[in-house]
Amino acid sequence: MRVLTKLCASMACLVLISWTSQALAQAPASKAHYPIVGTGQDQCYGVTGEVIPCPLQGRALSGQNAQHPGNRASYKDLGDGTVRDMVTGLEWAKAPSIPLTYAQSAGYARASRLGGHDDWRVPTIRELYSLIDYRGSYRGDPANSRPYIDTSVFQFAYGKGLGLGDAAEGQRPIDVQEWSSTRYVGKTMGRDDTVFGVNFADGRIKGYPVMDPANQMRTPHRLGVRLVRGKPYGGNDFAAAADTVHDQATQLMWQRQDDATPRSWADALAYCDGLTLAGHQDWRLPNAKELHSIVDYDRIPAIDPVFKLSDPKTYLWSSTTHLEGPPPASEAGRAFQQAGELAVYAAIGQAQGFMETPPGSGHRRWLDVHGAGAMRSDPKTALPGQFPQGFGPQGDDIRGHHLAICVRDAR
Repeated sequence: MRVLTKLCASMACLVLISWTSQALAQAPASKAHYPIVGTGQDQCYGVTGEVIPCPLQGRALSGQNAQHPGNRASYKDLGDGTVRDMVTGLEWAKAPSIPLTYAQSAGYARASRLGGHDDWRVPTIRELYSLIDYRGSYRGDPANSRPYIDTSVFQFAYGKGLGLGDAAEGQRPIDVQEWSSTRYVGKTMGRDDTVFGVNFADGRIKGYPVMDPANQMRTPHRLGVRLVRGKPYGGNDFAAAADTVHDQATQLMWQRQDDATPRSWADALAYCDGLTLAGHQDWRLPNAKELHSIVDYDRIPAIDPVFKLSDPKTYLWSSTTHLEGPPPASEAGRAFQQAGELAVYAAIGQAQGFMETPPGSGHRRWLDVHGAGAMRSDPKTALPGQFPQGFGPQGDDIRGHHLAICVRDAR
């Protein structure tokens, strides 16, 4: 501005420059822009997992993810080990790193010159989860499974070539999680500093301890890192009204307060499908990525206080079917037998599990095992109290009935 003033020859010019300077200083900061990538789910499912014709509005099981696909994922392989997401504008490393400790991850990003760029970073959990593709399914072994990431452009392996999923070390083929940069504000397992990550083998977000809990020597946990670059992604811009919250970054309008009634997945779909609120009748149950867009990793419960939830310990249903299963033979008969019998939920409260503590003691209790903000799934037909000791290696809390907050497109 000083240079322009020297070049200005008239008082009118000086006035114009002064007015322009003040206008720029007073202009509001640019609003967040948060385009949500669709989950990829393109079929509708029954409560026991079977593929069904997508129901008409008002019919049972209407309002599923496939009926509201959102922004279709679109990627461009740049031919230099990187991939551009055409929806978010982010540029990604095609492949994750070798296993690294969380402490090593930021330095690894700073040192990378992949594709000739020097501005790589470890992705936030919102950035990393944007790559999830819910057409994936893990069926007990890699040969019959499909990763939860688009392998036409991204590299992925079930514990092969990454040093992860090594059976000789007691790991499973699905133990190929990737770090995000998002630290948990609480602790898991009662004591562990924790960072959230995404597992593209089983389609979940969980908090992973910085120190490996499976190692008695408490050595650092090592996971892969898939680098990202570009403008920060995933910021909200909430504007609250009496009954609704408009996220101007995603252009989604949310029900501000749930009705305090835990429901089965089918009943949650029906509730949102039939809701009339704030003069609108086009409400629906959010898909997993839409729901994830309001998970707030800076707090417990993991949601902005602009939302008025009746239960801070709640899990919230999504409309997305989780194509996980069948379970390992050792778990057969305990929960689900067919892929598609699960639906994704967001743990707004602590993601609980019924764990033996300390190991080998025979004493079990409920702990925060995966962190508030985890994205897990429940059997669609499970009943409250049906699984008093949880399910799976960490005794995941299966409540069966969850709360729902509905969403609509505000564009």
